[in-house]
Amino acid sequence: MLNFLQRIGKSLMFPIATLPAAAILVRLGMEDMLNIPFMTAAGNGILGNLSLIFAIGIAMGFAKDGSGAAALAGAIGYLVLDSGIEAINEDVKMGVFAGVIAGITGGMLYNRFHDVKFPDYLSFFGGKRFVPIITSAVMVVLAFIFGHLWVYPQQILDFTTNWILNSGAAGVGVYGVLNRLLIPVGLHHVINALIWFDFGSFTTSGGDVVHGEINRFLNGDPEAGYFLAGFFPVMMFGLPAACLAMYAAAKKHRKAAVGGMFLSIALTSFLTGVTEPIEFSFMFLSPLLYAVHSVLTGLSMVIAYLFEIRHGFGFSAGLIDYVLNFGIAENPLMLLLIGILMAAIYFFVFYFLIVKLDLKTPGREDEDEDFVEETQEVGQPNDETDDFDTKAYYYLDALGGPDNIESLDYCTTRLRMQLKDRDQANENKLKRYGSRGVMKVGKRNLQVIVGTSVEFLAEAMKKRMEQGNMNPPQEQGQTTNSENDKPHDRSLSGKDFVMPMDGKVLPLAEVPDEVFAQGMMGQGFAVDPQGDTFHSPVDGKVVQVFPTKHAIGLELENGLEILIHIGLDTVKLNGEGFETLVEAEQTVKQGDPLIRVQMDEVREKAPSVITPIIFTNLENEMVTLHKSGSVQKGESGIITVGS
Repeated sequence: MLNFLQRIGKSLMFPIATLPAAAILVRLGMEDMLNIPFMTAAGNGILGNLSLIFAIGIAMGFAKDGSGAAALAGAIGYLVLDSGIEAINEDVKMGVFAGVIAGITGGMLYNRFHDVKFPDYLSFFGGKRFVPIITSAVMVVLAFIFGHLWVYPQQILDFTTNWILNSGAAGVGVYGVLNRLLIPVGLHHVINALIWFDFGSFTTSGGDVVHGEINRFLNGDPEAGYFLAGFFPVMMFGLPAACLAMYAAAKKHRKAAVGGMFLSIALTSFLTGVTEPIEFSFMFLSPLLYAVHSVLTGLSMVIAYLFEIRHGFGFSAGLIDYVLNFGIAENPLMLLLIGILMAAIYFFVFYFLIVKLDLKTPGREDEDEDFVEETQEVGQPNDETDDFDTKAYYYLDALGGPDNIESLDYCTTRLRMQLKDRDQANENKLKRYGSRGVMKVGKRNLQVIVGTSVEFLAEAMKKRMEQGNMNPPQEQGQTTNSENDKPHDRSLSGKDFVMPMDGKVLPLAEVPDEVFAQGMMGQGFAVDPQGDTFHSPVDGKVVQVFPTKHAIGLELENGLEILIHIGLDTVKLNGEGFETLVEAEQTVKQGDPLIRVQMDEVREKAPSVITPIIFTNLENEMVTLHKSGSVQKGESGIITVGS
């Protein structure tokens, strides 16, 4: 049942995606903005038909392939259901529930009958064409049932609605807490749909009746906006302050690695109100913090209500919606003061709990924890293959292979799967390849938190599953030479290795990235570079030039392999600021230029330009660092390698 409800929540993302466009049109067309009535009417054309839009969106979401035939079935199902109920009892008003029921029915019937076959004389009505037909028939039956029986659940819903809407601060606070608590299981969209699109009614000056907190607020209802205003202090101030607290509590050598991530997701929350990246960063690492966050959200909602603040949004409670709807809000400036208060509360409560209880938020994980944060070099492809294809291979492998996955779907930030044997899923491997956590639902369902790139990863996984392709990509450090082809003597004298660039030599332990600092990638050293061009430190050949140009692999004649990884997290720059000067299989000599870097640009965009230089295929050999501090390009005697 929980999995079924989650599918509804995921499917609601389709119609919810139309809200920003509708809200902007409604707002810009009002008298105090552009005073273009037809623009407001156009936006209300969306908001006034949300039940139909829900039916279409949910049907597409339930369909196994997102087919337009399912969408048509959902639309027809809603029209049949709504008209049939009205003919039986015009007092029955199902609102968005009618769209939800029609969408679910249309999507499920599509999955069951989209490939049905009939005799030749009826073949025109077979396949996908049959889906709207059978949906109409089923909805006639449901219209009869709901037309006579819905009056009873409608009374219960009306009572619940009246309690929430008329219980003042208590009702607003309960909604705020539930809104956050339901995010981990993906059901917050369900409760939001009721509050935002169905509860309450308001008659506009033109005589139109609108429903839901968002629609009523945008159309000038003086009683709407109380269930939306309290989100602004949390999303614009509270959660960014939580990021600051987690950064402040991070281990010193991890701050550089997590600082860029926290800055990015905090800015996203402040501007747009998209909070999932922040919440998922600590939701599974520390459920206690998430429970505190839910309570603080309810507190913010209550405070905003007590100060009689009304404000609203069309997408989410970020700066963009705050400014856009400022003119029709009531006491909106008070939200900024409340926001400052919530920021202080979030920072001090989060920091105290993290430090006092030693909570393992990002940057505080145990040193031996099998986790590689935002590091894409594991499994990086050796050609122009999309990185998501490579990542898909490792996710499928960590999940027990394609045969272990019965169904694969996704929502905004997470993969949703049903597995044959959930015990085959390796959580440590999933974290190693970028997952922020997993959520187990029921006996066979698994959700993997990926982030906002989940759509691309899911499609790459589906493509591999459809093709039956589990051919592994070439991993970092692999070469075409076999072990038998490598010379026995793999030592390296001081003169065989020269500095590739001016800079400051550092031991690997001082690199602000756990993967390199702990030698997970191999032994070596790092350099804080000065200049813009990296040169070859050895005589050998180029065996690997990464598609993102941020790293290069070299091989010596004795078989030793060297990786020069320019900066940290620079894979995310997708080659911006890097220019490769050599090609794979090209022979190079000491001092030959390899990669030119626009260092100022990379410094601004990457957490660090510290460059690890790693020997990736050592066996019994050891790397000895002989010099540290400032050195010059071409200087020898930096390191030696020997047994």
